[in-house]
Order: sequence, then C-alpha cells, then structure tokens
Amino acid sequence: MLAGISPLHRMAARQPDAIAVIAEAQICENQNSEAHNGEAQISETQNSEIQLSYGELSHRVRATAAALKQAKIKRLGVIGPNSLEQIILYWASVDAGSLFCPLSWRLPEAQLAQLATELRLDALSLDTEQDLKLNGLSVPRFPLPNLPLPNFASSAFEPPTPAPIDPLRPVNLILTSGSSGKPKAALHCLNNHMASAEGAASLIPLSPGDRWLLSLPLFHIGGLAIVNRCALAGATLVLPSTQGLAKDIRRFQISHLSLVMTQLRKLLAEDPDALASVKALLLGGSALAPDLLTRLSEFNVRAFGSYGMTEMSSQITTGPANEEGHSGHLLPERELRLVDGEIQLKGPCLFLGYLEDDKINLPLTADGWFASGDLGLLDEQGRLHVNGRKDNMFVCGGENLQPEEVEAALKQHPEIEDALVFGADDPVFGLLPQAILRCSEGCQNTMPSQAQLDAFLAPRLARFKRPRCYHPWPELMDSGLKPNRKALIAAVKAKY
Repeated sequence: MLAGISPLHRMAARQPDAIAVIAEAQICENQNSEAHNGEAQISETQNSEIQLSYGELSHRVRATAAALKQAKIKRLGVIGPNSLEQIILYWASVDAGSLFCPLSWRLPEAQLAQLATELRLDALSLDTEQDLKLNGLSVPRFPLPNLPLPNFASSAFEPPTPAPIDPLRPVNLILTSGSSGKPKAALHCLNNHMASAEGAASLIPLSPGDRWLLSLPLFHIGGLAIVNRCALAGATLVLPSTQGLAKDIRRFQISHLSLVMTQLRKLLAEDPDALASVKALLLGGSALAPDLLTRLSEFNVRAFGSYGMTEMSSQITTGPANEEGHSGHLLPERELRLVDGEIQLKGPCLFLGYLEDDKINLPLTADGWFASGDLGLLDEQGRLHVNGRKDNMFVCGGENLQPEEVEAALKQHPEIEDALVFGADDPVFGLLPQAILRCSEGCQNTMPSQAQLDAFLAPRLARFKRPRCYHPWPELMDSGLKPNRKALIAAVKAKY
C-alpha cells in the first residue's frame, strides 16, 4: 500500500485505465458538459453510459479536495439520490480532511434544517431538484467545480500525490436508523471502512472487472460500504439509472448486488431472470422469508444473509441464505460475545463514536465492548441467530414476548411483506400483542382475516404470542430501508 493515500488513489496508481465508475449519462450531465477540446476522457457509450477510469476519478477527486480546502469546509452535508458527484465528494472529503455527511432527501425541510444546525454543517451539496426543494435553508452551497480532465495515458501516468491522510481521523457521519428513537450521528474513520471491506471480501470475493451496483443510498452504511469495497478491490462501482433495478442489472451486467428484502421481492416479481449475471447477492435488513429463499434456489446465484449495523461499519456476520434463520459466522476484523443474551462487539470495524454536542462519545462497557442492544445466540456451528432488540421486548400476562419472533412468523405468510408487532394496553394481561401489516403488492385490498392469520400462526407460535388485532400499514409512511418503529406504532395508536 502507498503510505498516506486513500485506496482510490492507490488503485489509480496501479490500474489508471481500469473503469472505476459507470453511470447513466443524464445522471452525470454536469460532468458530461465539461468534456471539451478533447481534454476529457470521460466516455459516453451508445447506451448513454458514462465511464470514468480510476485515473480520471483520482484527478477529479484531488481537484475537488483542493476546492474543499480552499473553501475551508470542515463538515459537508450531501443531499440527493446517489450520483457521481457524491462519489467524488466522498473521496475528496477523505483527502481534504472534511467530514462527509450524507443525509436522506426523504426528510422534510424542517428536519433537514434542524440537522444542519445540530451537526454544524459548513455547506450543503445538492442536486438541482433538492436545491429548489430546500431553498429555504440558509446553509451555504458547495457546487462541484467544473474541472477540465487531462487525457490520461497509462504509459505516462504518474501515481497520484495527494496530501497524506490520517486513517484514524473521522471521514464520514451516518445517521443511525432511529427505529427505536432519535437517530444518532455515527462517525467512522477510513480504517473502519477498510477493515470492514477486507473482512467482507474473505467470504464474498471482489476483483477488478467485477461490477457492484450502488443499490443502497449513501446515507445508509450499506451504501457507503459498497463504495469502499469497490475502491479497495479495484472493482467497478455502478450507479443506478432511472430505468429500474432489473434493467440496470441486465444493462450493466452486474456481478455483485446488495438488496433489502423489499427490493428482492420486487425484483423476483418483475424480472427474476435478470439475476443471471449476478455472482453474489448480499441480503440485509431482516430475515429471509421462506418463499423468497425458494425463489432464489431456482437461480444460479450465491445469496448471503447478514447481520450488521452502522456502528460496526456494515456487516458483522455473513453466511449463505438459509431456512434456519441464522446470519452466518463472524467475519474477520470483528469480535463478538454474548452477555446475558445481548450481542456485544469490538474490533477495528467499530466506529469512532457518536457525535453529541460537538463531542465524540463512544459508549463501551468497562472492559471495552460495545453493547449492541440486540439479543442473540450462537448455535453449535458458531452461527449467529439474532432474536431482536432488548428494548422491544414486553411482558404479556407474565410471559416475555419478543416482537421480532412474531414478526418473523407473520412474514412467512405469502401475502405479508412486512410486519411490526407491539404491546397494546390491556386491563387483564397488562399488554397484548397487536400487529401492523404491509401486504404484498396485489394483496393490499385483501388483507388476511384475523381467523386466517390465527390459523396460520397456530402451529408456529404459542397462544400468548399471537396478535389479538391487526392493522394495515399506514399510508404515506416511508419505511426507507428499515421501518421507523416508534413512528409507525404512534401513527397506528393515534388512528385506532
């Protein structure tokens, strides 16, 4: 490794002409307009694709880093769908010593304004649509500079010479999902990401020539992990187009793919044969439903289930997708133990801490472990089974009830895509389980009846665990990659 430079520049020195990024031309219209007088080597193919080599990407990143330094930007908020601009800004922030802060464009303007204040952002980088939507935000804008790109030839290309970087310095901020409360701002360093990528590659190899679709947003740790994996391996990062997931997989001949269950279910319903080029499919977000596992078995694709979290820089355990409900074995560069059933973690993937009142707080046990708040067990083969959150458990008639167990059983029903179980007040039992159901497409108007669901759950769950009442998933509530548990429960309780 070339000391003191990011994996992107290291790969640019090794293979300057290898393709680093592929994107749809209209997504990169700003970059395309910069090509002039034969200076740029960004190529637009007949399929309106833009391909950027590692040498070209390295040059643009270094120039953008210089602009960040000149503007004295320490914290940069980035809002908008995945784009080439955001990839450049991430690596430029690494070089410049700026903190890359991707935020969800789905959040309302008032919440984004509050976050900009709380996080003390120096500037925002937005696409045109987001800039119009958020014109009320007074935070200064940082546009991507218009940079002419020299014509790189491998015979004349010199290794990049960016300023040395500290691999232990914070490089990004990711907001946790906030499924159980207010989101927290988690900080990572480059070493966190590299350890995560190296451990993941031990089970899911990634090589130059492979193509990984950036199918998850950069404000999610799973999305940022894809960017880092590709740079470390010298693989090609492919940005989604406007044509949809299935067409992107076919068009770009995707070899590696990360999906949550909702994305997978939609893909299998629309065009399952698109998976023909995919060598590795990494699944996260929740347990794999049996019907999806059955469908996947029809295709020659290696599917992996995983357990991960923002605080551990993405994956923690990974293994072949399975019916047993386990999340595989612990990956290298991670340590795991169980204390009273709670999963505790440490290792080089562990984040730097939460940004709280402009200070970094890393909550650890007295002997240096991070308590995840998740409950689990290790089977005889050393595979992790995740049982749910400690703070979701409630007592029903003197019995402990873990909502995630009931949710997993409900999601085995062919007409149920997602489920959320909570305890509702009851004068006799204290709390009784109720469930919020999101039905599969085509079944929204025919939600299974109480009697049908009782019959379905009877052989799967004890009587006290079966919901006494079912509610439809609230409309207009964006679940994102993980449902906001508290918000969904509050909305249902307010309505019913």
